[in-house]
Amino acid sequence: MELRELRNFMQVARTGSVSRAAQELRLAQPALSRQIQKLEHELGVSLFTRHGRGVRLTVQGAVLLERAETIAKLVHDTSEEIKEDPAQARGRFTFGAPPAAGRLLIPPFAARFQKTWPQTTLHMREGVTSSLLEWLTDKRLDLALLHNPPHLEALNISPVLSERMLVVGPPASRIKGRKHPKTFRIKDFGDLPLILPNMAHTNRRLVEHAALEHGVRLRIKIEADSVSFAKAMVEDGLGYTILTYAAVQDELARKTLTAYPIVQPTLSTRVCIVTAREKQTPKLTQEASDMLHDVCRVLVKQKTWAGAVLL
Repeated sequence: MELRELRNFMQVARTGSVSRAAQELRLAQPALSRQIQKLEHELGVSLFTRHGRGVRLTVQGAVLLERAETIAKLVHDTSEEIKEDPAQARGRFTFGAPPAAGRLLIPPFAARFQKTWPQTTLHMREGVTSSLLEWLTDKRLDLALLHNPPHLEALNISPVLSERMLVVGPPASRIKGRKHPKTFRIKDFGDLPLILPNMAHTNRRLVEHAALEHGVRLRIKIEADSVSFAKAMVEDGLGYTILTYAAVQDELARKTLTAYPIVQPTLSTRVCIVTAREKQTPKLTQEASDMLHDVCRVLVKQKTWAGAVLL
């Protein structure tokens, strides 16, 4: 298995077409097809399923794509580090963040990053905490912002801020004529038809733990692993969800959703800056982490990150 073959395999996976990938790689299509067949023969599995419009990754192909991306990044970073001008960072830096927090901090963080390291390519990835954690431990991320990360030996965790969670419901127009509380207590959660992510998500585990402590059995009506999906279903009146203010502030401004404080006690999520633990943290990673911390502090102090409190 050669690096060139892995890179060509990645191109086929990204384009979904052997012919299109061959054109972009400037290779003859039969030669590219033979490379894919060679990989499949070496691994003893099919990497793609063929259909009328191109190819689609199999489960085994998706696993190989993840590993190939990791290998390609490692080779690229190694090459750049060896060639690096000590006076100027170069290469590629990958940062991951959850959707709501990313929407707030990525623009100012990216602007400062590019001004400080103009010759470094900044690669952004969006994901929920479970995905970001996996990418970080697999070294597909250099730096990540995570909600309630687990305390693992493999991680350096720096708490930055705390966000209060809210019960999020349909717009006021959908609940007129019904008696509706202005706040919710954790013991009230059992009466709500909830739309929450599955147990792999830290948000779900946070709510489940709070419910367990108060002897409440949650009524999960729908599991939705996407914040956007959950908000859309709540807006249509299919149930309630539990999110931070940052996740719904645009919808609250448009009055397409409503939000209710959680009281007695409150429910909060911790936001942390996380890197993989290494013998020596790369200088760029440490400086980018410090920069991200500063961006978060500014957003909270300016009240752009509403509902957040610095730790």
